[in-house]
Amino acid sequence: MTIDTTPTSKVTAALEVDGLCVEFSMRGKQVSVLSDVSLSIRHGQTLAIVGESGCGKSMTALAIMRLIPSPPGRISAGRILFNGENLIQASERRIREIRGRDISMIFQEPMTSLNPVYTIGNQIAETIRRHQKGSSADVREQVLDLLRLVQIPAPERRIDEYPHQLSGGMRQRIMIAIALACEPAILIADEPTTALDVTVQAQIFDLLKDIQAKRRTSMVLITHDFGVVAEMADRVVVMYAGRKIEEGSVEEVINDPRHPYTRGLLRCMPQIKLDSILAAKPLAEIPGTVPDLLVQPRGCPFAPRCPSVMAKCIEMPPSVQLGEQRSARCWLAHEPATTGEQHV
Repeated sequence: MTIDTTPTSKVTAALEVDGLCVEFSMRGKQVSVLSDVSLSIRHGQTLAIVGESGCGKSMTALAIMRLIPSPPGRISAGRILFNGENLIQASERRIREIRGRDISMIFQEPMTSLNPVYTIGNQIAETIRRHQKGSSADVREQVLDLLRLVQIPAPERRIDEYPHQLSGGMRQRIMIAIALACEPAILIADEPTTALDVTVQAQIFDLLKDIQAKRRTSMVLITHDFGVVAEMADRVVVMYAGRKIEEGSVEEVINDPRHPYTRGLLRCMPQIKLDSILAAKPLAEIPGTVPDLLVQPRGCPFAPRCPSVMAKCIEMPPSVQLGEQRSARCWLAHEPATTGEQHV
């Protein structure tokens, strides 16, 4: 496959990923880790990418940021359009201009992403200095404003502290401040509340919603939790084994999931009810594991785990359009969930 170099003449989204494919050289052969991934996000919108670990969510984010390690990885096909500009064709210098200024990313682990030997003020200031000009005093005042924006208490004191002096929740707020330093148009949040307790998670998500409302930032939210999707997102893309297998508005996908994997993820969500203690039931699970990229099965990659599997699943199903920006990659995509599950 080759990278599409056809220019685009019509900008319809802040970010558009079209037919993205990523390959890695592993054990002497080329292994596909992303296959024909397409998605788009409009200005001010939140798009959630959901799926289990190993489904390709974070790899999609790294590809958008042009952070795929090369070698052994490479973007082998597709386009990544930011305001109409194909980032795959952009020079490394141009990507460094865009990265952090126009498109920023909040990584999963703030303790490993923050440098332990520099103060948090210096680490936020580094991003500002890379993309903007200003005196040391001006930059310091911008850093203080960002600390206030992400609701860090006593910012005049915290600005000179080191990451180990902060709690996990405050470290994650620092990562958000770094990502927002240059007021990016697009913010990618990769599991931004990993390892945080439930109360702090809620605070971080409230903060992200508040910032997005104030700045009209477009956000790509990577998560495995449909509860977070329901709370935060406008649209959702479900991924499995490096492919997009369902897409739609949050309401459409949650209320009428058309792929067995999506239905499985939704059933795995805990339900809290008043009579839950009297009628306790085991939490549902999806049997099996995500397929090994080196030995992917023929046909539909979810078939070995699917309760609705049938003989036709030895062939890869096409992506079926179910409406405007609504699709599912399944032979049963046109059938409601209750009908599809009769094939069990």
